[in-house]
Amino acid sequence: MLLQGEGRMSATRIAEKMGVSVRTVHRDIEELSASGVPVVAERGATGGFTLLEGWRTRLTGLTPIEATVMSSLPDSWQADARRVASRFHLDPVGWYRAPARADHLAAVADAVWKERRLKIRYDSWKGVSERTIEPLGLVLKGGEWYAVAQTKKGVATYKVANIQAVERSGGTFKRPARFDLGQHWTESIERFEAGLYRGTAVVRASALGLRRLKLLSDAVGKAVERAPEKVDARGWLEVTIPIESVEHAAMELLKVGAECDVVEPKELREKMTGMASELAAIYRPRARGRTTTR
Repeated sequence: MLLQGEGRMSATRIAEKMGVSVRTVHRDIEELSASGVPVVAERGATGGFTLLEGWRTRLTGLTPIEATVMSSLPDSWQADARRVASRFHLDPVGWYRAPARADHLAAVADAVWKERRLKIRYDSWKGVSERTIEPLGLVLKGGEWYAVAQTKKGVATYKVANIQAVERSGGTFKRPARFDLGQHWTESIERFEAGLYRGTAVVRASALGLRRLKLLSDAVGKAVERAPEKVDARGWLEVTIPIESVEHAAMELLKVGAECDVVEPKELREKMTGMASELAAIYRPRARGRTTTR
C-alpha cells in the first residue's frame, strides 16, 4: 500500500513507516515478489523499491486514490483509517463514469497535514500558470478532488486533476486558527451557484415534468418546491426556474422532453423550437431504399 501510494521508497524509509527493521523489509519484499506482486528493486543513491508501472492491488480494500491519501496520513492515524476502510466503502463517482485523475493528490495531502507551502503548475480556463499555495484542506465533490488553499489574494479552490506539477516552495505556513473547511466549502458553493444563475425562465410542466425538472439541479428543484400549487386545465403547473444562459437552459430542458413547455423568455422558447425542429428532421421516417447524406 505504501509503494502504491508514495511510489519509489528506500528500505530505510519503509522500515521507518512500518516500525520494523530494514532486514524485515527485505524479507517481506522477497515474500511479496514470490507471491506475484511485481516489486522492482533499483540500486544506487536514488534507488529503492517500486511497483511495476500500472499495477494496482485491491487487497487492502482501498482504491488507488484512497491508498494514496492513506499513505499521507500521520502514522498514528493510519491504523484507525485502515480499520474504517475495512468496514465502510465510499464510492463517490457517478454511475457509468470513471474516477478523475489525481496524480498529485498524495503531494497535496502531505502538504495539508504538514502545513507546507507548495508551488504548482496549474491549468485553468485562463491557461497554464505557476502559483504558490498554502493547502488548507482537501474536498471530494462529485468524484473530483479539490484543494482549498490560501494564496496572496485569499482562499481559493483548485481542482487536483488540473495540477500538472508540484514542488515544495520552501518552508511551512501558519494555518488560520478559525478556518473551518466544511463551512468555507458550503459558503463557496453557495456563492458559486448564486453567480452561476444569471436569469430566470417561466415554464409549465406536467407532474412527470416537475419530477424531471427537480433532477436538473438543486436550485431548480427548490424553485419547483416553492411554486404555488395552482394547476391549469391540463393539470400542468407554472414554475419560474433559474437559468445560466439560454443555450445551457435549452440543453437542460431537452432532458424534460414534451412534459415541459417554455413560456418565457422568448429567446429560450425560440431556441427550444429550433432544436425540436432539427431533431424532428433527423428522425423523420425515410422511404425504404433511400439513404440521406448530411
